[in-house]
This record gives sequence, structure tokens and C-alpha cells, in this order.
Amino acid sequence: MMWPFYLMALVAIVSTIRVVTNTNPVHALLSLIVSLLAVAGMFMIVGAPFAGALEIIVYAGAIMVLFVFVVMMLNLGQQTVEQESKWLTSSAWAYPALMSFLMGLVLVWMLGSDYTKASLVMGAEVVGPKAVGTALFTQYLLLVEVAAMLLLGALVAAFHLGKREPSAEEEKE
Repeated sequence: MMWPFYLMALVAIVSTIRVVTNTNPVHALLSLIVSLLAVAGMFMIVGAPFAGALEIIVYAGAIMVLFVFVVMMLNLGQQTVEQESKWLTSSAWAYPALMSFLMGLVLVWMLGSDYTKASLVMGAEVVGPKAVGTALFTQYLLLVEVAAMLLLGALVAAFHLGKREPSAEEEKE
């Protein structure tokens, strides 16, 4: 009964390779979201549903919000909209659709099996939110705070790097 884990791992690996090798940022972002969802599925299979939920909420949700903010900061015009409509063809959506189908297959298997009882597919025990919170805010507190400061610094740097001065033509209007 290890095939769901290996299927999710395969989806995550292939999606991550496509993130790195794809030249279109929108397609790379779609592959990244598929990869993050596959990793969340792997967490669910090994008995860490809280970590899987956090993976979906924090990473997949935050990536989408970050992408929206980047698009807003870049202030893309009509030319970019036309370019995206040319790029987003049915062949561009075939890969994410296939990977999503494979993840859906694992989801249907998990819902159809007796996954809710105490026997786990791979994990020895279920790791809940209390255990994660206790670990994060006791022995890993310094690392959590350092990560928060790094993310804040990255946010400020991204804002200043993406900020454009208004050109002379924009000031006339």
C-alpha cells in the first residue's frame, strides 16, 4: 500500500523539475503549486495531516498571493495581457491537468479506503497541531524568529527592487 506515496512523490519531482526548467513564469508558478499540493498529499499519507494542511494554506496560498502582489507591483499593461493569452493554450494546461488527475486518483483512493481509523499507511503516529506548536515555540523558537526576520527583509527588498520611478511621460498625464 505504498503506491499513493510514490505517486505523489513522482508528481512532486516532475513538477519541481518543470518549475526549474520552464521559461514562462506563469507556467512555472502553476507547476510549483502542483508540486506543493503533492508534498501536502505526501504529508497526509505519512500521518501528518496538520503539516499537510499547513503546506496547502501557507505555501500554496501564500505563493498565489505573492504572485498577485508581484503582478500588481510590476504594473503590467495590455501588451502583457495579449502575450499571456497567446501563451495559455490547451497544451500549456495539459501537464497540470495530468498531474492534478494523478493527485485526484490518490485522493479518491484515500477517501475510499478506511483511512480515518488509527492504522496509517506509513507513519507510526499522527502528529497533531499541539505537538507542532510545542516544538516550534520551545526548542525551535530562535529559528522561527530568524525565519520571520529573513522573510520581512526579503519583502522590503522586493518592494524596493520592484519600485519604479515615474517617467517623464507618466508625470505629464
